[in-house]
Amino acid sequence: MAHAYTPGLKVTEKAVIRKTRRLPILGEVLVEKGQAVSPDTVVARTNIPGNPQTVNIANLLGVEPEDIVEFMKKKQGDQVRKGEILAEYKSFFGLFKHSVESPIDGTLEMISTVTGQVTLREPPIPVEIDAYVDGVVEEVLPREGVIVRTEGAFIQGIFGVGGETQGIIRVAVDDPGAVLDASCVNKDDRGKILVGGSLVTGDAIKKAAEVGAKGIVAGGIIDTDLIGYLGRDIGVAITGHEDIPVTVIITEGFGKMRMADRTFNLLKNLNGFKASINGATQIRAGVMRPEIIVPGYEPKAKVKDQDLSQGLVPGTPIRIIREPYFGRLAEVVELPPELQVIETEAKVRILKARLEDGTIVTIPRANVEIIEA
Repeated sequence: MAHAYTPGLKVTEKAVIRKTRRLPILGEVLVEKGQAVSPDTVVARTNIPGNPQTVNIANLLGVEPEDIVEFMKKKQGDQVRKGEILAEYKSFFGLFKHSVESPIDGTLEMISTVTGQVTLREPPIPVEIDAYVDGVVEEVLPREGVIVRTEGAFIQGIFGVGGETQGIIRVAVDDPGAVLDASCVNKDDRGKILVGGSLVTGDAIKKAAEVGAKGIVAGGIIDTDLIGYLGRDIGVAITGHEDIPVTVIITEGFGKMRMADRTFNLLKNLNGFKASINGATQIRAGVMRPEIIVPGYEPKAKVKDQDLSQGLVPGTPIRIIREPYFGRLAEVVELPPELQVIETEAKVRILKARLEDGTIVTIPRANVEIIEA
C-alpha cells in the first residue's frame, strides 16, 4: 500500500553517522582513506580568491588607455603593497610627476589597454575544513573533501542556532521539566555543553557565554530571548552561520516545553561524554536538523531496531511540527485512507494520534515527523 513520505527525527543511542566534509571550491585533501581523525583534524584546505579592485590608470594620469603600459611601474603578475606606486607620468621634462598608488596589498592581475584600467586582486583567503567528529575517513572525494564515518549516540533537535563546536556534556537540571536559568550555569562550565529541561532563559545563555560554555541543549526557548541573544529577528533561511559564542539546540519547540523523556534520559546517560554539536537548521527544501553526536558511546542495553521502511503505521512515535500542537510528542493511532477537509478547506490525508496526556487528536499527515529511535 502506498504511503506519504514523512521526515524522521532521530533520537538514538546507537547509530552509524556519515558526515561529508566538503570544500567550497576545489583544493587539497590532506588525509587518506582509513585514517583515524579527531574533530580538529584538518582534512582539506583551499584558498578562495581575494576580491578584485580596479584602478583607472588612464584617467588618473590623464593619458590614453593604449599608452598606459609605458607608464606602469609594475607588470602583470607582480605583488604590490598598499601605497606602492603602480604607474607614473612625468611632464615638462620631469618637473611634474603624476603617480597612482595601490589601494591594497595584493597582486596586479590584469592591465587593459582598452579601458585603461588595471585589476588588482586582494590576497587569497585560506579555508580549512576539519573532521568535526572523532571517526575514520571512509571515502576521499578528490580535491573536494572526505566522508567521515563514526558510530555512537545521535540526537536531532527541532531548531538551533550557532555552528559546529565540541564540548563535554553536563546535564545541569534534574528533571526534563526543569528550567535552565542562570543559577544552573557554573563558573567551571568552560568548554561544556549544558543540558536543560523545558526551557533555557536568556540570562542562562548570557552567563554560559561569559563562562565560556560551548553549547546549550533544552526543550524550549522564548522567542524574545532568542532575538535578544542574536540581536535580531531570525528569518526563514538556514541557520548555523550566526556569529555567536554558544550554539543553542532546541529539542521540542518555542515556549516552555518539557523535553521528551527519551531525549532527556539519553542525555543523562551521555553526561560527561565529549560531543560534537551543530545548530544549523533548514526547514524548507533539503531539510537540515540541529544535531548532537557522541562518537564511541555504547548503550548499556541492546538497542531495538525500528523499521521505518513502511512509513507511518499505528504505533509509530511522532512529533507534531505545526500548530496548534507544535512540538508535542504522540503515537499514531489510526490512518484513515480517505481524504478529509481541514480548516483551510483543503482536502488532505490525516491521521489520529494519541498525545502523551492520552488525548486523541486529528491532524494532517504532513504536519508530523517520525521520531527514529
